[in-house]
Amino acid sequence: GTCQCGRCKCANSEENGLVYGKFCECDDRECIDDETEEICTGHGKCYCGNCYCEAGWHGDKCEFQCDITPWEIKKRCTSPDGKICSNRGTCVCGECTCHDVDPTGDWGDIHGDTCECDERNCKAVYDRYSDDFCSGHGQCNCGRCDCKEGWTGKKCEHPHSCPLSVEESAKKCQGNSNLPCSGRGKCECGQCTCFPPGDNRVHGKNCECDDRQCENADGDVCGGHGICSCGRCICQDGWFGKLCQHSRKCNMTEEESRSLCESADGILCSGKGSCHCGKCICSPQEWYISGDFCECDDRDCDKYDGLICTGNGVCSCGNCECWEGWNGNACEIWMGREYP
Repeated sequence: GTCQCGRCKCANSEENGLVYGKFCECDDRECIDDETEEICTGHGKCYCGNCYCEAGWHGDKCEFQCDITPWEIKKRCTSPDGKICSNRGTCVCGECTCHDVDPTGDWGDIHGDTCECDERNCKAVYDRYSDDFCSGHGQCNCGRCDCKEGWTGKKCEHPHSCPLSVEESAKKCQGNSNLPCSGRGKCECGQCTCFPPGDNRVHGKNCECDDRQCENADGDVCGGHGICSCGRCICQDGWFGKLCQHSRKCNMTEEESRSLCESADGILCSGKGSCHCGKCICSPQEWYISGDFCECDDRDCDKYDGLICTGNGVCSCGNCECWEGWNGNACEIWMGREYP
């Protein structure tokens, strides 16, 4: 498409409307079958360039027909807990194709006829370079740890020699967080070891302080206008904002400022923030709102273990931006050389 006065005019929008979206990001021409020249070969509906097939049909363009009934397809793909492919895969003609956390698909951490086995559950931290499942003290069997003698715990992380019980150990590591070690470390006998190893930006008795939260995309701490205290910026006089990025001084008129804060639909900061000196300041009560015009909902970011971006990155307009050493849609893959 082309950009006209701040708005995208999509190609062929006046003819067939197959290219659309705020930024022309949807191209339904991808759904047209080369042979029949029909959208999804007439056996499904196209949404944003992807075919969603009717029951009994499958394929990228719904070009293949199943030889079993829709009821039988569902029956074969239903896992013991009653979910289709355990919510970890896609059912195609009665067979589950499991989603793998690694984009190459070489690791096979999710497997089973109905994707019921998730071996990521055997690791405190997912490390693609290590076979160190179950804390190195057990065997992973379909996502569950069978511990060696002398070790216990969901991930064989607790030695029998520890005077604390598994529950007491986890409670001491948990502190005020919902997860042991705030989801940023491993717990052993009531003591937290924060990760990544050697990175003193993550600290505290329960790894509750993450000073990486004070850094912007360029790595500047509090924008150079403040100091970081346990993951929060304390700004110098004359500056404010989560990262001390806003100056209290402004050389714009109110009209000039408001014109820069209006989104394409003419709403000031999407109705979810206030305008200061030509920049939107999103509502602090709604922590999940972000974006230049407060148009993003950070709750849309991927989660793992119940944490947005697994606590190993920040959510930026619906996508996780991972800290150094982490990868994956939810920053759940540890890429470092040393296992935390």
